[in-house]
Amino acid sequence: MSLDFSAVPRMPDGRTAAEHIEDVASLSQIVRVPMGNGGKMMWHIFGAGSGKPILLLFHGGSGSWIHWIRNVVPLSRHFTVYAADLPGLGDSDPPDDVNDIWSVTQCVEAAMKELLPKDQPFAIAGFSFGGMVSGHIATLFEDRIRRIALVGAGGLKATRKPGPKLHKLLAEMPPETLAAEARRNLEILMLHDPKNVDGIAIHMQILNTTRARTRSRIMGQAFKLSEVLPRVRTPLTGIWGEFDSTTYPHIQERIDLFRALQPNFEMNVIPGAGHWVAYEAADAFNETLIRALGE
Repeated sequence: MSLDFSAVPRMPDGRTAAEHIEDVASLSQIVRVPMGNGGKMMWHIFGAGSGKPILLLFHGGSGSWIHWIRNVVPLSRHFTVYAADLPGLGDSDPPDDVNDIWSVTQCVEAAMKELLPKDQPFAIAGFSFGGMVSGHIATLFEDRIRRIALVGAGGLKATRKPGPKLHKLLAEMPPETLAAEARRNLEILMLHDPKNVDGIAIHMQILNTTRARTRSRIMGQAFKLSEVLPRVRTPLTGIWGEFDSTTYPHIQERIDLFRALQPNFEMNVIPGAGHWVAYEAADAFNETLIRALGE
């Protein structure tokens, strides 16, 4: 059953969210890369061939590269940006085991070895589930990763304030219901200020969550990032929204956790933003990430 986006608000200029996303995607080189298990992994490369330092972007759970829709173009002025669809999410094929973080990681590792220049270092920004994947990848590319920016990273064994449960989005829902439920989920989990829930965010939420196969929440609840962090030697930086729904009001607990492992760990808290800080406070996020990576 195809998705009906007719109730999703349009852009101020009259374009649909899908048209805007396609306009941004058209600025990239789109490639599907073998990931070692017979499937392929989707990447959008912004600034291919520019010779600029390489930055990989790993999106959040039940997401896709669209989580970085407000970041890829500004960041491509400083980096060659590789925005991934992680295995089993977006337009990428699934890993062998959609419940296992190492199954996901091994697919990403194979795709990276196929795609990236063999002799060049790179940095990673990992949002939420993407932060969990970044931590695991760090154990496999220790000599090549300059720095990892963890963005509202998931999978940490730390206090989380209980909140309302998200509602499952189903393709067979009437379009008005689908858009309303997507908005509700975004307000609960992703964005702090309801005024920031726009058509792009709603379209993204419907599209990504209804096609997600990898079970990122299971991995997060098993604290898989905390499990691997003691093995990570790559320098880490944190970027969190002030009101991140997965963290607030326990941000200091995360800072203490990271500094116990890396005393020079820097946590950047962006005021007024929620979990999806790269979207809700895009300008501040882009500036912070560029500075954190030394550009």
